[in-house]
Amino acid sequence: MPALPLPFVFPSAARTPRTPGVRGRAGISPPGPGPDRAAPSRCRPGRGAPPRAGAGAGPGEGPGGAAGGASPAAALGAPRPRPCGSWRRSRAMGAKSLCLGVLTVAVLLLAAASQGAEPPPSCEAVRKVFQLRRLGPLGGVPEFPRAGVDLQVCTSKNSTCCTKKMEERYQIAAKQDIQQVLQTSSATLKFLISHNAAAFQETFEMLIRLAENYTSTLFCNAYRNMAAEAAVHVQEFFTDVGLFLFGTDASTEEFVNRFFDTLFPVVYNHVINPGPTDISLEYAECLRAARRDIRPFGSIPRKAIGQMGRSLLPSRTLLQALNLGVEVINTTDHLPFSRECSRALLRMQYCPQCQGLTLSKPCLGYCLNILRGCLAHLAEVDLHWQGYIQALEELSGALSGAHSIEHVLLNFHSLVHNALVQAGINGPEVSEQVNKICGPPVRKPKQSPGCSFDQNKDNQVLKMFSRDSEQTLTNRRKEFIRHLRPYRAFYGGLADQLCANELAAADGLPCWNGEDLVGSYTRRVVGSGIKAQSANPEVKVKGTDPVIRQIIDKLKHVVQLLQGKSFPKYDKWDLQQTGSGGGVDEQISGDCDDEDGCGGSGSGEFKRVLKITDQGGEEQHLTLDVPFPILPVIAFIIQPWMNLLLCWFASTLLTKSLKMSCSLFFFL
Repeated sequence: MPALPLPFVFPSAARTPRTPGVRGRAGISPPGPGPDRAAPSRCRPGRGAPPRAGAGAGPGEGPGGAAGGASPAAALGAPRPRPCGSWRRSRAMGAKSLCLGVLTVAVLLLAAASQGAEPPPSCEAVRKVFQLRRLGPLGGVPEFPRAGVDLQVCTSKNSTCCTKKMEERYQIAAKQDIQQVLQTSSATLKFLISHNAAAFQETFEMLIRLAENYTSTLFCNAYRNMAAEAAVHVQEFFTDVGLFLFGTDASTEEFVNRFFDTLFPVVYNHVINPGPTDISLEYAECLRAARRDIRPFGSIPRKAIGQMGRSLLPSRTLLQALNLGVEVINTTDHLPFSRECSRALLRMQYCPQCQGLTLSKPCLGYCLNILRGCLAHLAEVDLHWQGYIQALEELSGALSGAHSIEHVLLNFHSLVHNALVQAGINGPEVSEQVNKICGPPVRKPKQSPGCSFDQNKDNQVLKMFSRDSEQTLTNRRKEFIRHLRPYRAFYGGLADQLCANELAAADGLPCWNGEDLVGSYTRRVVGSGIKAQSANPEVKVKGTDPVIRQIIDKLKHVVQLLQGKSFPKYDKWDLQQTGSGGGVDEQISGDCDDEDGCGGSGSGEFKRVLKITDQGGEEQHLTLDVPFPILPVIAFIIQPWMNLLLCWFASTLLTKSLKMSCSLFFFL
C-alpha cells in the first residue's frame, strides 16, 4: 500500500515541546489521575526531595498557577503534576522504564492539547508541510500567524497560518487525498477481478484452439480423404465460437447449424455416396440447404446446440460480469465530490494546519460523519454489489461437470465423430431423400488434397488440461470466488474502513473535531446510506447521483444474466456423463425425440457411450446414437415363451434327454 499523504502520517522525527516548570531526570513529570486517564504511576517522590517551587505551573499557566489561566491539563481534569523521586534508590529497572514511558506519553498529550489552546508562535511547521506536499509556492505561506478574515472554510477566532490561496490549494489536495485513499483501498479488489477476467479469457482462447485441434485430428486420423475439405469448416466453426464467447451478437444455434450444413456435402461425397469424382458446387449447395430436412446426422446437431448453449452462454456472461466489476470500481474510484463534501474534507484534513496542528488527526466520529456523507452514494451500491458477488458464486458452481465449457469444447470432436457414424448408418435413406430433393449427383474431377494438419503442435498444451490436473478451469473459478467472497460488503463498510484504518486518530488521543483539538467527538454519528444523511451534522447530502444510478442498473442486469434468467433451457439435451476406468467402457441408455421420427412409428434409438483409453493414457468418449430395432426386440422377448410352449406340447413324445435339451433351449 503506498504511503499516505503527510496529513495522515504521524512523523517519527517530530520535536516534542518541553513542558515549562517540570524537573526531574527525564525533564518531565506525569499527570495525576483524572477523568479518562490511566491509573497513576507507581513512581513516588524521594525522601528529602520536595518539589521545586513553580513545578505545579502547567503549560499556559501564569506565575500564579491556575490563577494565571486554565491549563489544558486542568481542562482534562488532571491534578497538578508532581516530580519523581530519586532514581538511584530504585531497585528494579522495569519500574524506571514504565515511569519514563508514562511520562513521555503524558507530556505529548499535554503538548498537543496546548497547541489547540493558543495560536503557534510561528508558521514554520506549516511551511515545511506545505513545501513537502508541493501544494504551491512557499512564498505564499506566511511566516507568522495572521488574521484569517478572508478564509471561507478554515475560519478561526485566533490568528492563522493560512491565506485564501492556501485554502484553495488545500481544498484541491483534500479531494485528491481521498481519491488516492479510495483507489488504494480498492486496488486489491480491482486487480483480483481484472486479473481473473484476463486469465479466463486467455483460458477460453486456449480451449477453443485445443478443441479445434482435437476435431482436425479426428478427420486426419479417421477420415483422411475429406480432412482438407472439412478443415475449412472446422476453422470457421471455432472462429464463431470465439466471437460468441467474447461478445459478438450471435446465437449458438445459428453457428452450430451452419457447421453441420456445410459439413453435410463433404460427408455425402466421401461417406454416404463416395465416387471417383467430387460433386459439383451447385449440387453441394443443394445438399447444404436440404440438410435440416434430410437430417443425415440424426439428433446430434440438436444435442450440440444444447451443449454449446449450456456452456458458452454462461461463460460469456461470466466474462461480461467480470468486466462490469472492473468498470464499477473504476467509476467509484473517480467519483466527483459535491461542493459540500469538498468543503467538509478540507475542514477535516487541512484546517488543523492553519492553526499549526500539523500532526493532528480527526476524531473517529467526526471522520465517520464526513466520509459517510461523502460516500453515501457508494453505500447505495452495496446491496447490488453483494448480489453481484453471490450471483458470480452461484454461476461458478453451476459451470462444472458436463456443463463446463472445457468439457463441452474438448469433447466436441466426439459429437462430430458420432454424427459421421450416424450419417454412415443412415446412408441408404439419406441417399434416397437426396435424390428426391437434389436429383442424382452431378460430379466433377476429384481435387481433394491430403491432410496437412500438424497433430503434434499442441502436445505440451494438451497436458495443461488433463482431467487430473490441479490447474483446471473449475479450480481456477473456485479459487477466484474464494478470494472474492470477503469483498461482499466492500462498499457498505468503505467509509468505516478508511476512517478506522487510515484517517482517524487512535482512541484516547486528542483529535480534531472540525474546530479545535478535543478529547473526544461529542456530536451524533449517523449511519451509512443516503437516507441516514438527513441527520448528518457535518455534510449535507442531496438526491441521488446519476452515475451511481447507472452503475446500479448495470449490476441489476448482469445479476439477472448470472442467475440464468435469460439462459435457454437445454436440460433435454444434456451431455451424458460416463464413469471412469481404463480400456473400453460401454453404457447404453434410451433416448428418443419425436423429431427423430420415433414418437409413433415403432422405432427408436439407443445410446452407446464408449470410453476409450489410447496408448498415451488419454481418455476419449464416443457416443453413438443407433436406431433401436423394435421388432427384433419383440421377437427376442417372445421367442423363449414360444420355445417353452413347443416343448410342453412335445413333452409326451420326447425322451428324458430330449426334454433336458428342450429346457436348455428355452434359456438360450
